[in-house]
Amino acid sequence: MTSRQTAIPYLLILPSLVLAAAIIFWPVGSLIEIATNDVNRFGQLKGWNDFANFSALFANADFISALWRTGLWTVLVVGGALLVSVPVALILNEDFYGRDIARVILMLPWAVSLTMTAVVWRWSLNGESGMLNSALMGLGIISENVQWLASGDLAFAMQVLIGILVTVPFTTTIFLGGLSSIPQDLYEASALEGASRLQQFRHITLPLLKPFINIALVLNTIYVFNSFPIIWVTTQGGPANSTDILVTHLYKLGFRIGKLGEASAVSLIMLAILLVFTIIYVRLAMKEREA
Repeated sequence: MTSRQTAIPYLLILPSLVLAAAIIFWPVGSLIEIATNDVNRFGQLKGWNDFANFSALFANADFISALWRTGLWTVLVVGGALLVSVPVALILNEDFYGRDIARVILMLPWAVSLTMTAVVWRWSLNGESGMLNSALMGLGIISENVQWLASGDLAFAMQVLIGILVTVPFTTTIFLGGLSSIPQDLYEASALEGASRLQQFRHITLPLLKPFINIALVLNTIYVFNSFPIIWVTTQGGPANSTDILVTHLYKLGFRIGKLGEASAVSLIMLAILLVFTIIYVRLAMKEREA
């Protein structure tokens, strides 16, 4: 193959690469410029500030709390979604009457806007007339209304549960795709050898499902880390900023307080965290493939 023939594929994708680079690097460049300059509420740059925006962030207790809480939010939601989605996918992969209807019901929340889902949950968690209190009181589990969103710890716990519930449909879809790719001959052969269902899961299903688990892990981490609607619609980061994560803290800095420089610095920090996570994941994946 000549060098000209080798270069043709790269030339064909070059316009797309240039467009993608422009879409990605131009906003990042603008963020760097704003984050390293003094800037007023109207976005006018006032000059280099010697990284004062970053210094102000790390001196701000609310930012440090939001940073820690973002990590906890991401780990709990992604981990919980993975733990719930595996058994759900295993059940929906079985052949039973009404399986198609069950799959449709599971996918329905995924088709609804996340903001609308959060609005419904905010109404359900209302401390006076919410559906959750009414249901629990009807079952005799509680004797008086619970203010689900009035305290930071309880509100954050409920937000994590909502995050898990809305992440399960997408994750389960990925796992169903992985389960459908596993040859049934492996299960039949292992059954003839006397393997139990648990042994089949440990030695056949789980190893062959691992690439799909990795895909779900990466995509959900990026998605959940940047997730805005659930936290904002239910509590707007309150009470007293006790449920803020980085993306809601960024919104408050930029659009409520007008500190555009600090808001841009938060954006760059979030980008750096996700970039580090992606690099670590790619390196681990490459080592695993080489092994």
